[in-house]
Amino acid sequence: MIDSMTGFGGREAKILPFGKICIELRSSNHKFLETVLHLPEGFLFLEDRIKKEIEAKIKRGRVTCVVNIIGGQSSSVFINRGLLNNYILALREIKKLFGMKDEVSLDTLIHLPGVLSLEVNTITKVRIWSGLKTLLHQALNDLVKMRQKEGRALCVYLKSRAEALKTSLGMLKTRFKKVIQDKMAKLESDEERINFLKDTDITEETERLAFHIQNFINKLSQSGPLGKELDFIAQEMQREANTIGAKSCDALISNRVVNIKSQIEKIREQLQNIE
Repeated sequence: MIDSMTGFGGREAKILPFGKICIELRSSNHKFLETVLHLPEGFLFLEDRIKKEIEAKIKRGRVTCVVNIIGGQSSSVFINRGLLNNYILALREIKKLFGMKDEVSLDTLIHLPGVLSLEVNTITKVRIWSGLKTLLHQALNDLVKMRQKEGRALCVYLKSRAEALKTSLGMLKTRFKKVIQDKMAKLESDEERINFLKDTDITEETERLAFHIQNFINKLSQSGPLGKELDFIAQEMQREANTIGAKSCDALISNRVVNIKSQIEKIREQLQNIE
């Protein structure tokens, strides 16, 4: 069964001594797998671990993971004294260079980037992964279930479109047989008939299109990341439809081809949502 690339998963729980941990996962369409993480300051060391867990469950799409830590008693304020000293020296140089007399306030200094930050004991930080991993798995399962649910709905839609294509193609083939019979009866020589068929015979194209449609329907019942493969099949369907349209010698066939191409285009639009 195919999966959609769009979905959401979120979980939260208290993990002592950190406080409440919130994880949100959102996925959207993308040609490949792209993982974007937003982690609290001081916890960037978890990035590779989180990405590996996501990559084990998701194969395609843009996945955004946001981790928030609320409360907790283990954080302390860290003053980056070296950076603060560099700021002060730079500000003094600016004052001297431009002849400024304004004093730099404490409020200004503490809001300079990197001067103050929350620091968590390294040993304590390492302990967070066990609880965070469990929470991440729960959020990932929620995300996967939503993607599967949307995937099932897309599968129903795509099957109905493909079945409609089969019906339209059957009507086209029936019309083509009648047109050929009528046209051939009006031609007098074998040479004229051969030349006519050379330019207008679409038998091979219709057979290939029928094969691609059935192959598409069969693929929909398989599991795994099939989006790229299904899109390739749809491209092949589109190519055959274009050739049929170019060789058409009948207005009704041309109209039917326009309808078929429109159906294929709608299929390809929805395939952009498939993993």
